[in-house]
Amino acid sequence: MIKPIAMDWRLTLAATLITGVTLAGCSQGPEDTASQSSSSEPAESSQSQASSGMAHPVTGETLAEEQVFTYRALDESSSLDPQLVEDVDGSYIVRDLFEGLLNSNEQGDLIPGVAERYETEDNQTWTFHLRDNAQWSDGEPVTANDFVYAWRRAVDPDLASPYAWYMSLMALENVEAILEGELPPSELGVEAIDESTLRVSLSRPLPYFAQMVVHGTTFPAPQWVIEEHGEDWTKPGNLVGNGAFVLTEHVVNERLVRERNERYWDNENNLMDRVVTLVINDENQALNRYDAGELDKTDVPAGQYPRLESELPDEAHVFPQLCNYYYIFNNEVEPFDDPRVRQALSYAIDRNVIVNNVLQGGQYPAYTFTPALTAGFTTPDVEWGQWTQAERDARAVELLAEAGYGPENPLETSLLYNTDEAHRKVAIAVSSMWQEKLGVTATLENQEWTTFLTTRSEGDFDIARGAWCGDYNEASTFLDLMQSDSGYNDAGYASEEYDRLAAEAQTELDPGTQYTAMEELIAADMPNAPVYHYTEVIMLKPDVKGWPFDDIQQNIYSRNLYKVAN
Repeated sequence: MIKPIAMDWRLTLAATLITGVTLAGCSQGPEDTASQSSSSEPAESSQSQASSGMAHPVTGETLAEEQVFTYRALDESSSLDPQLVEDVDGSYIVRDLFEGLLNSNEQGDLIPGVAERYETEDNQTWTFHLRDNAQWSDGEPVTANDFVYAWRRAVDPDLASPYAWYMSLMALENVEAILEGELPPSELGVEAIDESTLRVSLSRPLPYFAQMVVHGTTFPAPQWVIEEHGEDWTKPGNLVGNGAFVLTEHVVNERLVRERNERYWDNENNLMDRVVTLVINDENQALNRYDAGELDKTDVPAGQYPRLESELPDEAHVFPQLCNYYYIFNNEVEPFDDPRVRQALSYAIDRNVIVNNVLQGGQYPAYTFTPALTAGFTTPDVEWGQWTQAERDARAVELLAEAGYGPENPLETSLLYNTDEAHRKVAIAVSSMWQEKLGVTATLENQEWTTFLTTRSEGDFDIARGAWCGDYNEASTFLDLMQSDSGYNDAGYASEEYDRLAAEAQTELDPGTQYTAMEELIAADMPNAPVYHYTEVIMLKPDVKGWPFDDIQQNIYSRNLYKVAN
């Protein structure tokens, strides 16, 4: 039996709240001139917790009078619905508008959210005790039933949540039968013992279960609002959340504004008044707007970090992130149903050129799917990753010839990526490598984000860009994507051996052996070609404080940001 895990957050809550205030950061952005009144707005008009000359309660820094954080997003978010959102930028917004059972701090460690504490004796039955001062933005109390409703909603086939498979990974009791339509969502292993006590029953012990409830899919949902407004419930004027901010403006593909929620249980420790997201597809244009003072934070264009770090060392930042970048082969269509073709194209990618010459942001060449930074994961020495690039290139030529392709029968294909200059540069470099080394012609196809997601999920591609950021810090968050029934197995990879290893790993206290075998198997089958493991490469104004640089998952909470006076 596993040693009982009991975290009594009551003993550490006061210290947590104090450190929470030190995690802030925000700098001057464009003035927001449009907002809509709604029933979800704060009970009182938003007013900054900081005033001119006021000192930070912990650091003593002089706070700026205006606490507004404006940042660039590459694309419009996939959704503002916690049970439907599936992208990184959208998840950041959802973390501002809603709050789950637990949060993470600047190091990525668990801290209280709606739940003050939780306990488990066997890692299979988990009990969460909710705080009594958590409210929705319309004044209704947040109860255990709000989580029950949200979790049942997430697995309901009628909703078709793109993250329903994540609830399966959580090993919730009866989840598989519900997803298959064999049982109703009401049979899910989650129940409200009373308004402040949530009990979760799993089908097997899961030691890292608590990490998984930081994810947006597990956030509560306001049933009365959803039933009243239907699909329009996430629009300004309709959306009711329980996070530190409320939605006041949303112009699709342009801007999204959220302002402080006076009813948030920890509002007094939130120094941020307003957060503005500006959708800017062109990263060079975004950098120009950053230089002009319109943005507090933006991404560094590919190849420009060395210059920017030299010119603006206090603003250019690079740090590891728990994400991978890869190319997906459509394993279900010719010629990519032949592993020799997949191997050849993967081997011919010179990953050192990609990270050192194209991106120049400290990224790591990837020869495994799971990043080495993943907690408890030991990167296996896969054979092809130990070869020199010359050896990989030579073997690629041999493999492609064995598959029937060469000068007299050149392979022609297409490479799909979503709009972004860095993605375009990587695609150009990789397609050039394939052409020069293998005589393979890859036509580049660019689509905007939402269209790209649909095209990729429907399997209407030859080769497509892929990237994944860990939903929790454990290797299964990456390796489970390659299971045959995974909702994000866009490669269409199917291996009975891989599925067997994945199932076996779920029963092990230390699944390291299975994880190594799974990595070795996909290194041989090559359903995807890993290219690099991420770093976050950003520009951040020096008056912005509280960015969680030490959290490799980059779970950003705007309430932890603040701006100091210049």
